[in-house]
Amino acid sequence: MERLNKITSWSDSAFIAAKERWDSIAKPLGSFGVLEDMIMKIAAIQGTADVDISKRTAVVFCADHGVVAEGVTQCGSEVTAVCAKAIAEGKSNVNAVAAAFGTDVKAVDVGMISDVDSGSLVKRKTSYGTKNFTKEPAMTKDEVTEAIVTGMDIVRDLKESGTKIIVSGEMGIGNTTSASAIASVLLGVLPEKVTGRGAGLSDDGLKRKIDAIKRGIELHKPSADDPIHLLQTLGGFEIAAMTGLFLGGAVYKIPVVIDGVISAVAAAVAFKMKPMCAAYMLPSHCSGEPAAKGLLDMLGLHPVIGAGLRLGEGTGGLLLLPLLDGALALYRNSHTFDEENIAKYEKLS
Repeated sequence: MERLNKITSWSDSAFIAAKERWDSIAKPLGSFGVLEDMIMKIAAIQGTADVDISKRTAVVFCADHGVVAEGVTQCGSEVTAVCAKAIAEGKSNVNAVAAAFGTDVKAVDVGMISDVDSGSLVKRKTSYGTKNFTKEPAMTKDEVTEAIVTGMDIVRDLKESGTKIIVSGEMGIGNTTSASAIASVLLGVLPEKVTGRGAGLSDDGLKRKIDAIKRGIELHKPSADDPIHLLQTLGGFEIAAMTGLFLGGAVYKIPVVIDGVISAVAAAVAFKMKPMCAAYMLPSHCSGEPAAKGLLDMLGLHPVIGAGLRLGEGTGGLLLLPLLDGALALYRNSHTFDEENIAKYEKLS
């Protein structure tokens, strides 16, 4: 965790150089909107105006949640292992989307209740699922730290192997309950304001989910100002590992894409730990889950996709990549004002 002290600001000179390049292209100033900002942000992170996101990896952390015992999900925890194996072996939803955009997928077991027989699954299990947070803390403080460190280690290893951009993802039955509980505390709003139906709940199921969150918050009384305790009492191993992923992005200077609401919760926890790490995050879409917009607003980030996505696994985050590729195609365009002998646009006040 001492690595967090190495987080520094990005390269202002690379940011300015990237903006100058955008402004030299024969088009109205700022006319590619938020995508221009994202390319400048990546330039600042990479320390060069020659932005490169050619090698990309989606990291899907997999774990189980004890709160499933409260009837807050449509299916049981055994589904996590089935999906994790499919992801590891290239057969799941995230793999199909990733393949379309030339992206590698890494599935990591950080806390499933069972051991999956797959040589392709990265095994970094902290424990066999969290405890039921309506009765006791979900994790110990040491377990939270271990999961966060795992996320940072993954970033370090990917950076060393040449990955230029990371997409965050997760798989864990019950994790929208944990994410909604954390969001309620972080945003200071009632659980019913930030709790959705997840993968699909009846009205009665949604009531059980909200009730479980309320009981967990009342039992542990977590604070937004103590993010480690917040994760320990209400979190999940995959959420803690994603928190480490976002922190690692800032430590190792590599952009990390926020996927949906669970990813956004992890990003927000990372932000509470080290506010500077938000500079290394890229928002992809605003999830259909009710907590999503508030979390992104808290981070000061503006997603470019508003399609009501809520599939998870990193699928929404992956959809940002072709938009960035398109922006880079324009960014690298030689059709400039100087070359075409056209008067440049001027910024109007």
